[in-house]
Amino acid sequence: MLSVVKSGGTFGIDGYIVDVEVNITQGLPQFITVGLPDTAVKESRERVKSAIENIGFKFPVKKITVNLAPADILKVGTLYDLPIAIGILTSSGLIDQSKLEKTAFIGELALNGDLRAVKGILPIAIKLKQEGFENFILPQENSKEAALVEGINVYGFKNLKEIVDFLNDSLKKESEKVDYEKLLEEKLDHYGDFSEVKGQYAVKKALEIAAAGFHNLLMIGSPGSGKTMLARRFVSILPPLSFEEAIEITKIHSVAGVLKESIVRTRPFRSPHHTVSDIALIGGGSYPKPGEVSLAHNGVLFLDELPEFKKSTLEVLRQPLEDKVVSISRATGKITFPANFLLIAAANPCPCGYRFDPVKECKCSPAEIKRYLGKISGPLLDRIDLSVTVMPVKTTDLSSNKPHETSKEIRERVIRAVEIQNNRFKNEKIKFNSQMTPSHIEVYANLSESARNTLNTAAEKLNLTARSYHRVIKVARTIADLEQSQEILDKHIITAVNYKVNENLI
Repeated sequence: MLSVVKSGGTFGIDGYIVDVEVNITQGLPQFITVGLPDTAVKESRERVKSAIENIGFKFPVKKITVNLAPADILKVGTLYDLPIAIGILTSSGLIDQSKLEKTAFIGELALNGDLRAVKGILPIAIKLKQEGFENFILPQENSKEAALVEGINVYGFKNLKEIVDFLNDSLKKESEKVDYEKLLEEKLDHYGDFSEVKGQYAVKKALEIAAAGFHNLLMIGSPGSGKTMLARRFVSILPPLSFEEAIEITKIHSVAGVLKESIVRTRPFRSPHHTVSDIALIGGGSYPKPGEVSLAHNGVLFLDELPEFKKSTLEVLRQPLEDKVVSISRATGKITFPANFLLIAAANPCPCGYRFDPVKECKCSPAEIKRYLGKISGPLLDRIDLSVTVMPVKTTDLSSNKPHETSKEIRERVIRAVEIQNNRFKNEKIKFNSQMTPSHIEVYANLSESARNTLNTAAEKLNLTARSYHRVIKVARTIADLEQSQEILDKHIITAVNYKVNENLI
């Protein structure tokens, strides 16, 4: 007897429908799986057989053929255990085929019949909704994630026996519900607060500008000056996520298997070690997965000790910094992962770190300094909007009990600037000033005549590239927004140029 069970899979961060066809016929006992299954899918026969027997049913001693359609797409993972088991039970006459209409199944089976969570649920649920499915049956642990998609009934179960009883109407089950009002309640406590940072007023201002316009930033300073401490508190001043942004991030984290809650509530902060490989940073592999730049989508990618990264690794950042996506080509097709991240980088000014320290003496030769900073190439620096020197904190500042601005106070100014940008770009496909193209700059970057003359003079004296020229305007636009100025003035251009050109990198 032939049965067809609907399931799904992921290609990149998008879902697609999979038909799990199970045919049981007379013949020598066999369990054959076709349709480009990987090793994990092939091994499902052992998990499925044990699960069916351990919940009290007899496993058919016949020839069982399982086809996963479309057969030309590689099927990866353990998510097909449940639909295969349902297909076998249906073909054996234990479940009515009519009960499976407009219903999809996904889940990994333990040997005792329990269900285990799988990854990639959200993009599959979105695809099921688009294709008109009414019900989605899956492990209990994945139910809240799938329930983010409105318009489809999500049922989470603990084991296979419950699902069989539910399909045979001997068990009642309510669909999973989500409280959308509480869904995006932020938890920022673990990031720390800017009030804990003593001194460093110029650096804090640079971070505020970066947060308001989503600009890339580089901090250069001696060891212990507070670069990492400042970076780790940066998320606490970023604007809150919209629901659409949260769904985008959750899809990526779900596919990558790093999703900790049903939805990502705060902007991601990814901080890979400097030994990270090119593929781990950008994404890829035999079965392409998102890299750190995609996991940081709509959030922060923090690269501490920037010159310690391999130069080849840093160079692969150039394309995603510009295009905001990562495209990975394989024989099976081309996969595109979003990568709209904000880069925060920290670096020592020399190998020993004390080149500009007012107290400790630098022992590095000019050749060593040149070789050390040479890993940060010109094209990469050209894509960084703000560069700021972080000097050691003075003892008087460390011992002072003077209250400092909290993250909440800084964030309020950032949110006001972001709201100005939202109104400005409401008819465009961009959200932040950093995303403006030259055509956007012509329309939305209203420079005073004096400001334009100042910019042109600075560009000639400093030999700014066309990219740097436009990035200075974008930063100036953000500075003006923070001051709620419609026009970009001289002072805004001067500040943006000073942040763009850092003599300590020379």
